[in-house]
Amino acid sequence: MTRPLLLLMALATGLSVSANYLAQPLLDVLSADLGISESTAGAIVTAAQVGYAVGLLLIVPLGDLVERRRLAVSLLGATAALLVASSLAPDGRVLLLTTTLTALTSVAAQVVVPFAVTLADPARRGQVVGVVMSGLLLGSIVSRPISGALAQLAGWRSVYVVCGVLVAGVAIALWDRLPSLHTPAGITYPRLIGSTLGLFASQPVLRRRALVAALSLASFNTFWTASTFLLARTYGWSEAAIGAFGLMGIAGVVATPVAGRLVDAGRARTVARGSTLALPVAWAAIALGGGGGARGLAWLGLGVLVLVVAQQMLLNANQNAIYALDPALRNRLNAAFMTAFFVGGAAGSAATTIAWVHGGWAAVSALGAVLAAGTCVVWLERDAAGVRRRGWIPRRRRAAPAGQGSGRTVPC
Repeated sequence: MTRPLLLLMALATGLSVSANYLAQPLLDVLSADLGISESTAGAIVTAAQVGYAVGLLLIVPLGDLVERRRLAVSLLGATAALLVASSLAPDGRVLLLTTTLTALTSVAAQVVVPFAVTLADPARRGQVVGVVMSGLLLGSIVSRPISGALAQLAGWRSVYVVCGVLVAGVAIALWDRLPSLHTPAGITYPRLIGSTLGLFASQPVLRRRALVAALSLASFNTFWTASTFLLARTYGWSEAAIGAFGLMGIAGVVATPVAGRLVDAGRARTVARGSTLALPVAWAAIALGGGGGARGLAWLGLGVLVLVVAQQMLLNANQNAIYALDPALRNRLNAAFMTAFFVGGAAGSAATTIAWVHGGWAAVSALGAVLAAGTCVVWLERDAAGVRRRGWIPRRRRAAPAGQGSGRTVPC
């Protein structure tokens, strides 16, 4: 794992996942241009989350069967082609279909992440995850302002064409630079999928972390799904301005590597606990931003800043705990975890559309706050259970047995 290769892999994850966020700042203009309702426009965001979740379950585990470089590059190529197809969509139904299929193949990002972890020195695993996930996060953030700006300059269809060309370019670069890596699991594809789902039964750490992650992403997506309508209707912003608001997420890009270093230093539990408790605090501020005006915008910006940082630090801590479980199962563990993660996100997006249509920003804020509180309840219950098992004895790092290395263990 060289630095240039790591940065290329981060770029690949960012461009791949950005395909799922292109529509978010365009919902209002898509609704007008394609003649679709607000609920149908919101369903495009939900379709991206659902397609991604299905791809995580059915495609990512293939990393344990087929050669990983070929798998990653093939998925990126398919994503590029489907993005161009989206640019040609004549109506909302076709765009909904191409969006779903694009999301299905854009799981190349989640093939690249465990690939990077496998190539990394175990002592730097947290930092490597932080860098690659920063690329993924940056892609989801930068895609929004670029999407809005391009749509305003050259129409919404140009957004999909430009992204498709960039994804094709990074696919070619990865084919040239990635090493060949084949770690066959020695089982058939149906058994592979069955064993992936079976991990939820056999891995209690995966169950807990996946539930926490699913609730947190549902809360996170609640804001980003409804924010377009709020900023367009209440604040009167253009597509470019709405997209630029997504740059608030850069705070998460900064926070992710910090979280990785803290995890490598043995502070994974502290990172997870603190970021979980910050989620409802973020929603308290976001709720005050629904009234409009300069004061409302200030509260909205503060709440989003806390929400983004907390979400990304929590995700990093969860991923490191999952990757530390069993290196031989890393692709399937990642697939199971990220499937649950994005199922939660899709559920949050779908519920948000209903909340906005029937109750406006007040209902959206209530939904986000409830989901954030649920994340805290699950995490704090897990902490309380751990305390009961230990008989109120604080957890300390155990010394490595004689003759073994002193590599750090991520607390689960």
